[in-house]
Amino acid sequence: MKQKVLVVDDDRLVADTLNLVFLANGYESEARYSAADGLLRARTFGPQLLLCDITMPEESGLQLVEKIHAEMPEVRTLMLTAYSSNAAKVDAHSNRTGRPLKLLNKPCRPEELLREAYTLLRSA
Repeated sequence: MKQKVLVVDDDRLVADTLNLVFLANGYESEARYSAADGLLRARTFGPQLLLCDITMPEESGLQLVEKIHAEMPEVRTLMLTAYSSNAAKVDAHSNRTGRPLKLLNKPCRPEELLREAYTLLRSA
């Protein structure tokens, strides 16, 4: 059975490109373009991995992660950011929740993304 990846990023080009990277490498993957849509899809799709942008309008990726982990604690998470200042937010979130989050900087190479995804999913 293929492992499921949910990509959530408000930048459609980024979300669709990352989705294609996962699909081309044997994952079952879907893209969503807002935290609200990501949460709704996570509930029915049941991903093993969430790949999520931090800075999104209306609701941040960190808020989405909290909601998904509350409902699906087994979901592994990779966070994406184009802003180095978000690293402190991710660290604070990890310290507060006791759940480490892996942070990747945009743009990231497909090889790096796939390596991190594989490592997280293997530890599940």
